[in-house]
Amino acid sequence: MRIENMSYHAVIASPVGPLGLAEHDAQLVLLEFLPPSAPLLAATSPLLVEATRQLACYFQNPLFVFDLPWALSVSAHQHKVLAAIAAIPVGNVQTYAEISKCVQSSPRAVGGACGKNPLPLFIPCHRVVAAKGLGGFNAGRSGVDWLPIKRWLLNHEQASYG
Repeated sequence: MRIENMSYHAVIASPVGPLGLAEHDAQLVLLEFLPPSAPLLAATSPLLVEATRQLACYFQNPLFVFDLPWALSVSAHQHKVLAAIAAIPVGNVQTYAEISKCVQSSPRAVGGACGKNPLPLFIPCHRVVAAKGLGGFNAGRSGVDWLPIKRWLLNHEQASYG
């Protein structure tokens, strides 16, 4: 289950726009892409200060490896999908169909699980694409077209995609 209407504990600037971060019990539980108008809120907890530092490292070098404690509150199916996504190396992509074969699901269900990913970037759902083209991204949350962020992230990682 996705955390909804949660207030962010930090909102940080990034090359792809503001990122909202939340933690619970010293574990990261949420990263959300926010509209450009979102006001920034400095990270104050040790975890969110470290998350901010690690995100800055990733944006400087896409090969940076995140090392943060996080907790997922998701279904068993989504957990399998997110584990498969987490295994996709930087600079690579997999299709929804390829992931669906690994987790014994359907491409549409994999797309749904990707769209509900509570920790994008840390669990790199931008590396999952359609058989022909980019596919979706961030499930059109808040009625926004987030595909420019997916393109930016894939280009940043020098990934080839349809």
